[in-house]
Amino acid sequence: MSTSAHSPAEPSAPVAGQARTGGTVTDHLVEANVHYAAEFSDPGMDAKPVLRVAVVACMDARLDLHKALGLALGDCHTIRNAGGVVTDDVIRSLTISQRALGTSSVILIHHTNCGMESITEEFRQELEAEVGQRPVWAVEAYSDADQDVRQSMQRVRTSPFLLHNDDVRGFVFDVTSGLLREILPTS
Repeated sequence: MSTSAHSPAEPSAPVAGQARTGGTVTDHLVEANVHYAAEFSDPGMDAKPVLRVAVVACMDARLDLHKALGLALGDCHTIRNAGGVVTDDVIRSLTISQRALGTSSVILIHHTNCGMESITEEFRQELEAEVGQRPVWAVEAYSDADQDVRQSMQRVRTSPFLLHNDDVRGFVFDVTSGLLREILPTS
């Protein structure tokens, strides 16, 4: 049984003049890009998102953010990481998104059945024991997605680097129904 929505299809015949490359997943993806590029036309956009929104979400492969939110190419900036948590690097990306590229709204999306709920901060100690060096980053594991969304909203709202912190909303995406459930911030 596959855990993917689909199994990787056998790539189509090579483009004229090109030999089929190896059989790794990356090779197949690069070959798919060749087919994509053959029909690609420059959409004439710049890096500023049309809707002036940045979406921070978990990297989970089950979340098709553009479809789930009705977004088109160029509508938003998408920032993804394990858990969708607001880390220093997310603040960095949001700061650039707002200050250099004009976004003013932030949407935070965690989801049900997240892998971050099944690990702990001890993951860092396990890595240290295995490789001899402790990561400088925090795992940011959590057991309550709602509370972690609230924490992430608070981190965005209190960052001195962000120009816009009044339109920050958080949600939990249900991986079985596809629906978003809004999480209200603590008072």
